[in-house]
Amino acid sequence: MVCICSSTAAAERASWYCALLLAVLLVLSCCESSESEIAVRAQRKDRVSIINRSRPCDEIYVVREGETLQTIAERCGDPYIVEENPHIHDPDDVFPGLVIKITP
Repeated sequence: MVCICSSTAAAERASWYCALLLAVLLVLSCCESSESEIAVRAQRKDRVSIINRSRPCDEIYVVREGETLQTIAERCGDPYIVEENPHIHDPDDVFPGLVIKITP
């Protein structure tokens, strides 16, 4: 009888160790995939910014967050944005969502 009890206790201990090992592996795999997802997102963002910089601007342009008339003029090749858009009274007062006409 002593052998049966000790083998049952050993089996229980082994199953707990296996469960603990699986939990640790699960946590490590989640952390690893999060780091790789962050790296993949950063690479995608870099690719999108390269594509956006190389793409010519449309005739109708909507200002995005953080843009100025100078950055838009440089990217789109139109130094006369203020002259072509009479609704822009102050070149420093540009906000996201403002629609402007671009003539490259």
